[in-house]
Amino acid sequence: MEEKPKLTIRDFQNVSTNDELRELIKEKGISIDKVEVKINYESELKKLQIELVKLQQWVAKNNKRVAVIFEGRDAAGKGGSIRRFMEHLNPRSMRLVALNKPTEVEKGQWYFQRYIKELPNPGEIVFFDRSWYNRAVVEPVMGFCSDDQYKKFLVQVPEFEHMLYEDGVTIIKFWLSISKEEQLRRFDSRNKNPLKRWKFSPVDKKGQELWDKYTFYKDQMFSKTHTAYSPWIVVKTNDKKKARVECMRHVLSQFNYDGKENAKTILNPDPNVVMRYYRSVNHLD
Repeated sequence: MEEKPKLTIRDFQNVSTNDELRELIKEKGISIDKVEVKINYESELKKLQIELVKLQQWVAKNNKRVAVIFEGRDAAGKGGSIRRFMEHLNPRSMRLVALNKPTEVEKGQWYFQRYIKELPNPGEIVFFDRSWYNRAVVEPVMGFCSDDQYKKFLVQVPEFEHMLYEDGVTIIKFWLSISKEEQLRRFDSRNKNPLKRWKFSPVDKKGQELWDKYTFYKDQMFSKTHTAYSPWIVVKTNDKKKARVECMRHVLSQFNYDGKENAKTILNPDPNVVMRYYRSVNHLD
C-alpha cells in the first residue's frame, strides 16, 4: 500500500507565506480543499477590512452618518458579521447598538424614541444588531406587541426612514436569510459549545416551531417597508463566511470614498449571495 505524503517540521520551517505553503502542499499531492477555502476567506477578509478602514476615515472626514442594520432569524449570523465589520475600525467613530428589551418607561414612549438616541452622529458609523424592525417580526410572532402597535409601526416606519434619508442619514438594511435546516444545525452547535450556549434563548427555541409564522411576518415587513430610498438587501447566509465578505462588499459599493480605486479586491457583491428584495425571488427562509 502506497504511503501517503506527509508534511514535516522542516517543511513548515522552510516556508514563510501562505502562497509558499500552498505550493509545497501541491508538490506533495495533498488535498486541503477546506484549508484552501479558509486561507482564501482570511485573505479576502483582510483586504475588505482595509477598505472599511478607508471608508470609516472618509465618513469621519466628511461628517457622514451611516447606519448599517442587521436583521434576520436567530442564528443567521448577525453578530459574527458585525464583529468582522468592526474588528479593525476606530472605536471613536463607530458603535454597536444591541438593545435589551424595553424598560417600563420606554414601553410608554413613542416606539422609535429609544432608537433615535442611537442614530449615528456626524462622522460616525453605527451597526445595529437588530433594530426598530423587532416590531416587524419578532414582537408580533412572540406576542410582545398588540395588533394595533404592529399596524401603527408598519405605517410609520417608511415615514421615519424617509425623514432620516432626507436629513442625510445613509441606512443600509440587511436581512440575513438562513434555511430551516441550517438554523437547526447552528442551534444544536450552540447547545453543545459551552462558550456559545449563552446565545441560545427561549425565543430561539420557538424559532423552529414558529418558522412559518416568522415567514409570514417577514414577507409582510418586506412588502410594507422596502422602499427606493431604504431598500432591503437580502443575503444568503447558509455559508456564513461568504455572507460576511459579500455584506462588506455591498457596504463598500455604496460609497465613493477616498482611495477606493486602489482596492486590492473586488468591491461589488456577488449577486448570487446579495440581492435587493424582489417579491418574485425565492429566499432561503
